[in-house]
Amino acid sequence: MPRAVIFANGILPDLEAVHRLIDPGDTLIAADGGTHHALALGFIPAVLIGDLDSLTAADRRQVEAAGAVIRQHPRDKDETDLELALQYAVKAGFREIVVTAALGGRLDQTLGNLFLLTRPEYAALDIRMDDGVEAGWFVYSRSEVHGQAGDLISLIPWNGEAAGVTTEGLRWPLMDETLYPDRTRGISNELLGEAASVALKSGRLLLVHRRSQPSQIPGGS
Repeated sequence: MPRAVIFANGILPDLEAVHRLIDPGDTLIAADGGTHHALALGFIPAVLIGDLDSLTAADRRQVEAAGAVIRQHPRDKDETDLELALQYAVKAGFREIVVTAALGGRLDQTLGNLFLLTRPEYAALDIRMDDGVEAGWFVYSRSEVHGQAGDLISLIPWNGEAAGVTTEGLRWPLMDETLYPDRTRGISNELLGEAASVALKSGRLLLVHRRSQPSQIPGGS
């Protein structure tokens, strides 16, 4: 099934890097004001969702004229627009989802966005936050990282210790080790080449990949 890409209404530090993340077959979903990021990159979202209080009238007219599906919610609601967009993508059957413009800016929003990915029903899905420069996702058993030598990789235990952590392809390897949330053992490792792997036996890791050369992201339209 095609991949879904969700545009949130946060900061994008490198528009060109994000443009290279988008593949022609992706389904684009805008969470309210995230529409302006999609339009700035030359894309029309297929779906617009949220309370639409951050959407300009001009952007709405452009999206409506293109035939996008619009799901408007009340402003007084319990979920953020990004949470609604994630729920929509998961219910639509997407198993691979990239969320962009969801990192940086407000700390509360960034933390809330990351915690969204920890919902139990999302554990079997591949959901990543990626702004073209940094990407973050949760590892429950095993994951691979693709990039360039020198990229920074941080492994952060989430909601408790992560046990049996083993890595390949990183400058400072871990061999069946335990990482603790109140220590910084897993911060600022480095890719040795174009790929690395991370595995663990129990717990959960937030994997953060900071690219040293965002312009080198392969693929995209």
